[in-house]
Amino acid sequence: MKTHLNHVRVNVSNITRALKWYEEILGFENDGGWPMENPTYYDFKSEEGAKFAIMEVKDKQSHGRMNFDVEHVDELWESLKDKVEIVESLYDTPWGTRKFTIRDLDGNELGFGGKVNDH
Repeated sequence: MKTHLNHVRVNVSNITRALKWYEEILGFENDGGWPMENPTYYDFKSEEGAKFAIMEVKDKQSHGRMNFDVEHVDELWESLKDKVEIVESLYDTPWGTRKFTIRDLDGNELGFGGKVNDH
């Protein structure tokens, strides 16, 4: 399988404290939060390559997350869903893609997404 890494997310225990640290100490530029009314997730601006983000996660078993763009996401879902620990089942995102997330053997989350017209 060929992939394109498009997103790396670090899980944090306190989104407000973490956002302030990344902005004020490291100089990262916030590119928006989600959900809009009470963000628990923030992207940071990037020039090229994978986007970096932080998300407040209370689950002590959850580590980082990497999201990959893949072709034929529905086919990949069908081939993996009975073999892996599922974090999020395949769903349509508000951004016009389909996505699912699994957990690797060490608790890291791996998201796989593709265009809606792949199914």
